[in-house]
Amino acid sequence: MSDSQKVADRPSPTPSAASSLDRFFKISERGSTFGREIRGGFATFFTMAYILVLNPIILGSAKDKFGEQLDAVQLTTATALVAAVMTIIMGIGGNLPLALAAGLGLNAVVAFQIAPLMSWDDAMGLIVLEGLLICVLVVTGLREAVMHAIPQPLKQAISVGIGLFIAFIGFVDAGFVTRIPDIANTTVPVQLGGTGTLTGWPILVFCLGVLLTVALLARKVKGAILISIIAMTIVALIINSIADIKAWGLTTPEWPDKIVDTPDFGLLGQFSLFGAFGETTAITVVLLIFTLILSDFFDTMGTVVGVSAEAGLLDEQGNVPNLGRVLLIDGAAAVAGGAASSSSATSYIESAAGVGEGSRTGFSNLITGGLFALALFLTPLLTIVPLQAAAPALVAVGFLMMTQVKHIDWDKYEIAIPAFLTIAVMPFTYSITNGIGAGFLAYVVIKSVLGKAKEVHWLLWAASALFLVYFAIDPIEQVLGVK
Repeated sequence: MSDSQKVADRPSPTPSAASSLDRFFKISERGSTFGREIRGGFATFFTMAYILVLNPIILGSAKDKFGEQLDAVQLTTATALVAAVMTIIMGIGGNLPLALAAGLGLNAVVAFQIAPLMSWDDAMGLIVLEGLLICVLVVTGLREAVMHAIPQPLKQAISVGIGLFIAFIGFVDAGFVTRIPDIANTTVPVQLGGTGTLTGWPILVFCLGVLLTVALLARKVKGAILISIIAMTIVALIINSIADIKAWGLTTPEWPDKIVDTPDFGLLGQFSLFGAFGETTAITVVLLIFTLILSDFFDTMGTVVGVSAEAGLLDEQGNVPNLGRVLLIDGAAAVAGGAASSSSATSYIESAAGVGEGSRTGFSNLITGGLFALALFLTPLLTIVPLQAAAPALVAVGFLMMTQVKHIDWDKYEIAIPAFLTIAVMPFTYSITNGIGAGFLAYVVIKSVLGKAKEVHWLLWAASALFLVYFAIDPIEQVLGVK
């Protein structure tokens, strides 16, 4: 970079009209400029805007206990609204370049694990309860106790397992992998495509989308996932206009009659705080909430520390500025997501893209949040994306989450075996809770047989006891005469 370029990009005295904003957000103090913050805000939005497409697809493709499905248009509105409001609140209250939206992985838990056990209102009520409990943990200072209870390799294994689970959902949603019908008289549970081979234009769109996404990721193109979704949606629109294909699934790529429309806020407030306790056993409800807290809590901690470190905002002790407020806002985002029926909202690691563009303060969140607010009025345009164009993003996110596996010590069996079970059980049983439970129980048992039971935190013992009851709930109910 030339001297003239360095001077041009150097923080400069702000005009009097903007001086109050500069002081409030500490823009100059942190070595940034309004230009950098604006660029960073745009970069963060474009690297995480895929959630506006994926969240309605994940939640909208699932049915609750009563066979009801959520409306895709309303889901898009709710997703954009929560992302806009909570991202702006994080910018003002936490003053970190940290955007929030519905969490991938968390929405999978809601769609494929919680909703089948109860109504959507009850499921979203659990999300609200989870967010409230996270806020309580933050306020009471129990966050550190919970954080230290679970070994770091198990936290990383949870992330890896969720990544594989998300990737598997992507393959299934696109039709790349299908379940073999029971009438086929085979022990093989799944197959390639619908007949053991890949057939049809929709599958081609998915395959091309995966190749495009991984190519862009390999070249470290900012917004790779969003670029792939847009590009493959255009391809799908062209193909469908020529061939008029009926096998797209949930969403058919057809150009809407209008691009701009009034947001549909029909899902807001549609939750039942304690309704879940009337639909399933109390122990199941407790474990589901526990799973949500685990996924949300630890993902947030890793994201907050990672983004802050990349932005150079950690102090000499490695502490995050305004950490208490940041975690409290993140907990409130979970509450907001449940109350809006868009699933738990959480901090996004994609915020690092904004940091890479120069973001150092919460001012960039005003830009990102504003763009999410603008998306509220573009719902018809966003709902033309077929599963086959969006599902490659799930595969890509699965890869990104899988990279945590390198931090696990595979030569140390007392942690490697629980980590492996955590990772493997999640996709193989289509359940995040089952994976976490298998890992916790294996960890406690192995530590005990090695004579290291005292190394296991009491909170982990308590959680493992709950999981033991969870896995054995059927024989327990039979013994107690519940069944």
